[in-house]
Parts: sequence; structure tokens; C-alpha cells
Amino acid sequence: MAGMFVRSVLLTSFRRCAAPLLAPCLGLASLMLPLAASASPDPSLRVLLLEAAEVRVGGAHGLRLLDASGRERFRLPEGGALALRTTANGVQVDVVAPAVQGAAPLPAPLRLPEVWIDAVQPTSGDAVLHLQNRTYRGRLVVRPAAVATALRVVNVVALETYLPSVVGSEMPASWPLEALRAQAVAARTYALRQRRPEQPFDLKATVSSQVYKGLEAETPSTREAVRGTRGLVLTHQNALINAVFHSSAGGTTENSGDLWQRQMPYLVSVADFDEASPVSRWRQELPPPLLARAFAELGGVQRIDILSTTASGRVRQARVVGPSGQLLVSGAELRSRLGLRSTLVRFEAAPFSFPDPEVPPSTWLSATGVLLSLPALPPLLPPPNPTLVAVGRGFGHGVGMSQWGALAMAQRGSSFQEILHHYYRGAQLRPYGDIAKTRTAADAGAASGSSPWSPRNAALSSARP
Repeated sequence: MAGMFVRSVLLTSFRRCAAPLLAPCLGLASLMLPLAASASPDPSLRVLLLEAAEVRVGGAHGLRLLDASGRERFRLPEGGALALRTTANGVQVDVVAPAVQGAAPLPAPLRLPEVWIDAVQPTSGDAVLHLQNRTYRGRLVVRPAAVATALRVVNVVALETYLPSVVGSEMPASWPLEALRAQAVAARTYALRQRRPEQPFDLKATVSSQVYKGLEAETPSTREAVRGTRGLVLTHQNALINAVFHSSAGGTTENSGDLWQRQMPYLVSVADFDEASPVSRWRQELPPPLLARAFAELGGVQRIDILSTTASGRVRQARVVGPSGQLLVSGAELRSRLGLRSTLVRFEAAPFSFPDPEVPPSTWLSATGVLLSLPALPPLLPPPNPTLVAVGRGFGHGVGMSQWGALAMAQRGSSFQEILHHYYRGAQLRPYGDIAKTRTAADAGAASGSSPWSPRNAALSSARP
């Protein structure tokens, strides 16, 4: 899973890392790679934007609506919009447009198994689509979701058109260009590896894949980062690597095998340079109500015992003890239940105070003030459900490239090649065109026999008809 930079945290001033840079020596071929791969292929991706019962789509210069066969059903002028909702047989399309005197009557509502929506190309500028509060290039395909009451909206968009938004959604556009370039290569590699022609979409627009917020996240610097690395991907043994990334590793990244089932040779634990990250070190209070919700089956949490950790110090297994029993959980499950930033964490009890005993003075002082006896005081015990404090480092799963570490390396003068070779050990930086023929042939075989207008085949061709 890809990581995401948390934009609610303001960028603090960079503090140089005292540890030596641990990037491996780069081969001569890697150092002499061109910044951009010429004539690189630009395949399309299918990105799940949202699932909702109703959606509204507009176009800056008008819309075209097509059915699954590619037939244009109608075209709307500038200002027109479509309202789509689920029906028993697929998608109902209603036309919404401002009243214009003398204009042609609006098309009648349509019911189709699926619909394709294109933006009308203006004489100058980009053809864009408006969905909810965001703007996208490419085209949209709308069909019923797995949940019968929802629609699934997928953006079919060319890879190099998709990436500037991802770079700007995942990393602040004000960061150094070499960090943005490293992010562009990692995002390109990750996206291409996730293509699944047999599935209804390849990627999600959230942290479940990598964040994609449409044109609003693009800037000149993110477009330059993509343009300057066009077509470049990371490979290992002639195959795309799983180029996962995260926000901040807390000093050390994680071995993939310590978190997931398989140890990848290029996803090994390395030093991170994220000291300037605001989430490099953190504390999080876990009050009793939160603990009671997180572990309802235990009636709350009295303590959390860490039973084993990985080599980098992340929780591998923990025991949660509550009033009703105890539970063994993995570090990933513990993080998920408690909403922790990472599994590089330990737990302690929050400070608490004992109430003063309510003992009437007359029971232990005589009239002359001479001490006669002391009443028996109740034993001083900690509260049955204390507030716990999580003390941790880093943000995210900790595998692959640390975005804050990439920032630090770029500020120290490292190139995007050096950043990538540090976090993805042994991976090669190559033009995607070198391996595209083999991959495209495999995808075409998997997609054989399907409609040429289905999202499955659309991912193998241009984003436009």
C-alpha cells in the first residue's frame, strides 16, 4: 500500500541528519540514465474515484454520453450536466441544464447497463470533467457497484496525465524537484504494477492505492517532475517492483517480510533521514472510551504488553488485557484498532492522582488535639481502566521510500536516482518501454474476448476513442 503525506501538518524547517548517507554505490549505467525516456509508452489506467448512490458530472465545455458499444447517445453544450443514479437495470441518466430560451429540448432520461462520459474538447486548453467537487482529465465510466445501491465511477486516464496529480496529492509541491521526481518514478512504477485487466478497476484514488485528487493537486512543479522522468520505472529481474512508499519511517524503514508475507529483495530495512518530520516522534493519548470501543470484546483495556518486535523495533505481536479477558493481536491489527500512526510504538500509563480520603477529623483527634487513632484507609489502587499513552515514531507502514526521508536527501543534494536506490535496494531504473512489450502482450491475452469499449480494454489503449 502506498503512503500519503499528511497535509494538516505544517512543514518544519529542515535539520540536517548527523548520520552518514547510506545510499549504495550506483552503477555507471544508472548514473548516466537520461532524465526522460524518449518515445515511452503511455498506457491508460482505470482509477476508482468513488462509489455513491447518486453522482453529478459536468464538463467545462460540454459533455458527450456514449453507451458500452461506443455509440454516442447525446451531446450537451457548455453548462450542461448529468445526474446519475442506480436503477434495477443499471444506470439512470438525467440531464440537468440551465434553461436557455430557444434551446433544444433536453434528452429524455436514459437507462443503460453502463455509460461512458467524455468532455467536449475546446478549441484551446484541456478537456476536463467535473465530478462532485473535483476536476479530472480523461473519461469516466459509470456502472453499478458490487453493492447494488451504489454506482462505481472510474476515471480512464493516460498514465502520464494521471501522475502530476498523484505527485501533488502525495507530496507537497513546494518540496525540492529531486524529491518530487523520486515520488513520480515510485508512483509510476506502483501504478503500472497494479494494472489488472480482468478486474473492474486498477487503482483507487485514496491511500488504499495512492492519492489522486484530480487537477486541483497539479502544479507546475509536479508536472515538471513527471515530465523530467517520463517513462522511467523501477525494476528487479526485468519486472516492475512493488514501489510502496510512506510518510515517515521514524529513523529506520521496515523489511517487507516483517510486515507482509513475502520478503522482497529490494524492500529491506535501511536508515531513514526523517528527523525533520513532525511525525518522526509522537505521543497519542488513548482514553478509556476509545479503548472500550477498540476492544469491546474485552470490556476496555487495562494494559497492552508488547510480546515481540521486528528487527526495526516495530510491534510484531501484542497482548491486550481487559476486564473480560485478553487478546493476542498483530502489530497491524493493533495499529488499525487504535488509529496509531505506526507500529513503531510502546505504551505507558498516563499519570493519575489518588483522591484524598474523606475522613471526618473528629474520628482521629481528641478535643485537646492529641492524636488518638487513625482510621483504616482504603488501599491505593490505580484506576481499573486507565488512560494509556502510545509513544511512537514515524507515520505509515514503514516499507519502501520514506517521503520525509526523500525530502532530507534532496535537500542534502541527492539526485532522484540516489534517493530511489537508497530506499529500493538493488532495483534498476529503466524506461518502461524496455519491458512494455512483454507486459502488454500478457494484458492483451487476459483481455481477449471482451468488448472493445469495456473498461478492461480501455486500460490497454488510449484514454480517448
